[in-house]
Amino acid sequence: MKDEKLQTTKLTSFLVIGYGNQLRGDDGIGPQVAEAVEQWNLPQIQVKSLHQLTPELADDLAKVDCAIFVDAWMTESSDFSGVKVEKIEPVSAGNLLLGHASNPRSLLAIALTLYGNSPQSWLISVPGINFEFSDRLSPSAETGVKAALEQIQRLISPEII
Repeated sequence: MKDEKLQTTKLTSFLVIGYGNQLRGDDGIGPQVAEAVEQWNLPQIQVKSLHQLTPELADDLAKVDCAIFVDAWMTESSDFSGVKVEKIEPVSAGNLLLGHASNPRSLLAIALTLYGNSPQSWLISVPGINFEFSDRLSPSAETGVKAALEQIQRLISPEII
């Protein structure tokens, strides 16, 4: 990640959304990160641990200053290669796809279109190697969870931590 942080305006509310299937091994990285953030018990941070993203999340997104999405991405290497941290923007209205499942950029566009606000947003992608039926993370994914938590702290601090 570049040495980017959130814009310097004072942010007072955050939404961390971890998503993925916890019964598909490393696909459960996002929810596990979300559950760890929830244990911080910080009132400025709302947390959602979800199986998938849905359009209904746009309402929650429109009400916060910053959103951080956390998801797994498939890699073939069992060596931990680090998390990807990417600042994301809403998709243009012409590329907006609505359905039962959504992606972060589409949700931001829905929030902007319906509610007039789209928060500063980041996508943290954590590498995973095992997406078979399992309720356990691989050792590499467990390392990724720790790295994702460090990146979340880095993004929101010194705002609230």
